[in-house]
Amino acid sequence: MTSSNFRASAASLLLLCAASPVRGQTVTQSEISHSPAQKPASPSASKQPAAIKQRTPEEELQQAVSTAGNDRAMLVRNLEAFLNKYPETQNRSQIYRALVEASLQLRDDARASDYAERIVAVNPNDIPIAMLTIQLLERKDDEAAIRRAVSYATHVIEFVNHTSASDRSPRVSEERWQLEKKNDQASALFMRGNLYMKLKDYRSAQKDFEASYQTIPTPRAAERLGETAELKKDWNSAIAEYSRAFALAEGTNGNVSRKEIRQKLGNVWRMAHGSDDGLGAYLLRTFDDVSQISGSARPQKNVAAREASEFTLRKAPEGTPFPLQNSKGKVLVIDFWTTWCGPCRALDPLFGRAAMEFNGVPDVTFLAANCDEDETLVPAYLAEAKPHTAVVFADGLDRLFAVNSFPTVVVIDREGKIAYRADGFSPDTFEQELTAAVHRALLESPTPAMPDSPVH
Repeated sequence: MTSSNFRASAASLLLLCAASPVRGQTVTQSEISHSPAQKPASPSASKQPAAIKQRTPEEELQQAVSTAGNDRAMLVRNLEAFLNKYPETQNRSQIYRALVEASLQLRDDARASDYAERIVAVNPNDIPIAMLTIQLLERKDDEAAIRRAVSYATHVIEFVNHTSASDRSPRVSEERWQLEKKNDQASALFMRGNLYMKLKDYRSAQKDFEASYQTIPTPRAAERLGETAELKKDWNSAIAEYSRAFALAEGTNGNVSRKEIRQKLGNVWRMAHGSDDGLGAYLLRTFDDVSQISGSARPQKNVAAREASEFTLRKAPEGTPFPLQNSKGKVLVIDFWTTWCGPCRALDPLFGRAAMEFNGVPDVTFLAANCDEDETLVPAYLAEAKPHTAVVFADGLDRLFAVNSFPTVVVIDREGKIAYRADGFSPDTFEQELTAAVHRALLESPTPAMPDSPVH
């Protein structure tokens, strides 16, 4: 977690006190006024120095920030001097945030954690700062700091558990709110489990890692469960957990390395079985099991839709709604693909050229429907591959047409039925076959509706 997640930059402090500009040390001549009854000053009096105007705390704060410029070390010194002079300033929370950010940029974790804890003391329910505080305290080789981090993590867990859908912003859908809540729960449980590991409280650590994994199955939680099992020399449990971590990991995922998990897994497998024999088959079974569980855990979209025109998809990668209701009575051409499918990438320019032939034909829509389980892979892929047609997330459309291999291209006619289907493709003939299928679908008129029977 980086400091940018919790930015309260020095510029914000300037805004807080912008209403009170800093004045100079002396009052200018234009600022000196005389009442009508006041006599002109005598020559000797004019030689007296002008009185120094006392600056307000807001003006001093602005001065502290502006004089530091881009020098983070000076900013820290100036703000700490201001806090020493005005410890109860109403702006102290914003000042603490600026000090946290500057300290992180200076790689002064000790000072950053000190001010982060002060923010939590002022506002215990500032969850992002609490999470940062936990991470900073975890880096200390100090049992007291670790135990304080445990108490913060416990508060975060309790706070998140007690939030309800009525607390969500109206701009956030309930589905997204529920997912964010589960992510927060899983992350906080995992963080507290790590803290218990440092305290050598392995039973409490295992309990938190299990709860984190049950909330959202992640490779890092599974890996930690494998480690706790290995510490107890429970080889079979360690094998099961490391295998889950291996199946869930994608190469190198944050702090989770599939290569390292493979080494740990091989070690405990040999401890249990004496060799690597049978490990490959076990891994494949685990991978299939984990994939099925993680796939079924995700909420299915468009479950009530019975034909393509009833679906509302999402544009990729931004996720804005893309309803297909206007496709009813028209021809819909869909390429189902994934980021990991090499042939899908090879198919895209052929699919794009076929789409260009029908450019401007209002009764035809070409779509590239992504079917990745991990949608976070899509933005980078699209930025690099630059597909030739509109891209959407499949959102269950692949389920409607029983797509189980990639690429799969289907042409849906005016009646909503499959007029053409290609599971895989031949580069030499695909483009010609697809355009011919679309032309045929355009020429065919929908079956007229039967008139209602007269009522006798």
